[in-house]
Amino acid sequence: MKKIGIRIEDKYLMERRVAIVPADIEDLKKQVNVLFEVESSPKRVFTDAEYSISGAKVVSKLDNPDIVFGVKEMPIDFFEQEKTYVFFSHTIKGQDYNMPLLKRMIEKKVNLIEYEKITNDKGQRLIFFGRFAGLAGMINSFWSFGQRCQLMGHNSPFNHLKQSHLYSSLNEAIEDIKLAARNLKEYGVHKDIAPLTIGFTGYGNVSKGAQEISDLFDTEEITPQELLSLRKDGNYRNNCVYKVVFKEEHISKPKDKDAKFELQHYYTHAEAYENNFEQYVPEITILMNCMYWAPEYPRIITKDFLYELNKKGNSKLCVIGDVTCDPDGSIESTHLGTHIEDPVYVYNPETREPTMGFSGEGILTMAVDILPSELPKESSEAFSAALKPFIVGLLETDFDFSFDELSLPDPFKKALILHKGELTPDYKYLEEFLK
Repeated sequence: MKKIGIRIEDKYLMERRVAIVPADIEDLKKQVNVLFEVESSPKRVFTDAEYSISGAKVVSKLDNPDIVFGVKEMPIDFFEQEKTYVFFSHTIKGQDYNMPLLKRMIEKKVNLIEYEKITNDKGQRLIFFGRFAGLAGMINSFWSFGQRCQLMGHNSPFNHLKQSHLYSSLNEAIEDIKLAARNLKEYGVHKDIAPLTIGFTGYGNVSKGAQEISDLFDTEEITPQELLSLRKDGNYRNNCVYKVVFKEEHISKPKDKDAKFELQHYYTHAEAYENNFEQYVPEITILMNCMYWAPEYPRIITKDFLYELNKKGNSKLCVIGDVTCDPDGSIESTHLGTHIEDPVYVYNPETREPTMGFSGEGILTMAVDILPSELPKESSEAFSAALKPFIVGLLETDFDFSFDELSLPDPFKKALILHKGELTPDYKYLEEFLK
């Protein structure tokens, strides 16, 4: 009988998610002869008792499982020879800080399956937490905005909101947001704040999740071009949310002034493009950064730009909800990912230094690194439901076969970074980073 292990999450103090929930373990045990071992955890959103009831064996330490499921990175000394591991390894961009982790897995000749690369034939991700990152990120950003308004001496419809993890459920958070929406519609916001504009970079699962929350308000969607004239024309309401979704052609433009923006060309020749986003930033109240970014693409906000913007004054930018949370990435002032227990800081464009908390001169940034864990129950249930259909096929896979002969479910085979410690064809590029 094969054994599946579910590892305790210990990278972050408040990481409470899990890859496979008790209800799905109970269902899987009815379909296939498998033993589940679950490491005991006092903080996991599903209790040890719930796992025991589901038919899993709760243990203090995993005992030689064939396959191990986790969420975040596993410790470098955790891996056992020739086993299979499924988790977010954060290695596919050649991240420096995780190359020692990848080297250790190569040494141990393991099979590594990366959730981020489990996709369908169209390249769309099948198993993800992105929607919940967006949901929690938008709740947190409205809460952050309310706290910042209070410090500025303005009562706002957002003052009563809480950080996402302080709600008992997503539904409770949504009811609180709906109350804020009713208050906004009735009382509006202070004239110094209006118009209340929210910019979303990207239009994928993360952005859609964030928009689900913002759309609970009386929302008017406008184009990026309309945003540029909204405040100047004065033809706006102070009791609604103006929403703008920025796509690639709004964020970047060809360096060649005579060239037109072409999406596929942008993807393959990012070096031929430059920032087109800075013109919109002064008109955005809350910026929700929800897009994919890699170093070859132009940054959307640099520290130099924020310095110049601060000198000019008259910018509306109050809160950056950096859901993507790439340190020194698309938003250069996001110097680090924050923790749930200490989620925000104020970035001072003049000194170029951050100050943790809500107070200080500059722009409030919310950049929690594990946002879905602020909604741990709902995010785990959705993730597990997406993962469950592939588990039987994974259990039936004989990894002793060559990669070409491997009868692994196709979405999982696409996500197999290491097979018996060897980089698979699609991931040979990582050899350069391993050097």
